[in-house]
Amino acid sequence: FAFLSACETGTGDESLPEEAVHLAAGVLQAGYRSVIATMWAIDDNYASMVSESMYSHLLERSNPPSSDDASYALQEAVREVREQMGIPMWLF
Repeated sequence: FAFLSACETGTGDESLPEEAVHLAAGVLQAGYRSVIATMWAIDDNYASMVSESMYSHLLERSNPPSSDDASYALQEAVREVREQMGIPMWLF
């Protein structure tokens, strides 16, 4: 399981629209079973808050952590950060 919290780690190259060439695809090709990546720019402060919250929720759901629960943990983390920061849903 890999969590790539940098900007646009799941975004490909506009000059290769038919190819899935991006960092997240490379991580999957390297052998990781699952990857969380972003397709948009995200403020570093928000990214670290989401990362911390996501791992907290992931550990609440399963210990040891399971990538099967990662999507649920990420959804909860994004909701939590939005509420804490008063960020509208459309912003990220």
